[in-house]
Amino acid sequence: MSILDQLASAQDRKDEEPNIQLAQDISDNDNHNAIKELVANLNNKNKAISSNCIKVLYEVGERKPTLIADYVDDFVELLKGKNNRLIWGAMTALGSIASLKTDKIWAHVETIIRATENGSAITQDWGIRVLAMVSSNNADYEARILPFLLDFLRQCKPKDLPRHAESVIMTIHTDNQADFIKILTDRKPSLRPSPAKRVDKILKGFND
Repeated sequence: MSILDQLASAQDRKDEEPNIQLAQDISDNDNHNAIKELVANLNNKNKAISSNCIKVLYEVGERKPTLIADYVDDFVELLKGKNNRLIWGAMTALGSIASLKTDKIWAHVETIIRATENGSAITQDWGIRVLAMVSSNNADYEARILPFLLDFLRQCKPKDLPRHAESVIMTIHTDNQADFIKILTDRKPSLRPSPAKRVDKILKGFND
């Protein structure tokens, strides 16, 4: 049976449960052939199939990232398209393998930055995490990526600031923390109580 026959779309299901179960089965059985078939259908003309494929792939990435780690180029290619479902799904997949394929992802850093700048909320959430992970890998990567991350923190919606700051913090260290702290400190007065409390918690970590 083709893997495509096990997708939710093939079963005329509107929920994601078949896709999630399929991802679990693929992960449990290290089914590399299934991964190849899913990747091959990311550009299927049937949008329901391509959407289901990316769903299964990033669900596999959450469970066993090594199974999808060799497909960085395929996920990045989706970031260049116009299908929002595939874009944020691909960025989610990259998020699950960023720590495994940092150098490979770095080769596509400009594409990832553009997708993060222009993407939906989910694309931005995962894009910031991917970029922060790559930035934390070495000084050269940080020199290109950190200024973008800091500008993003300066301009993002107030309610989103704590979440993004919590992602960026992995690339913050003694030598670069001044700008990060200043951004959070300057923006904190404009935040509502709940996000302000989260920002306080982040800042407290630099004072302990």
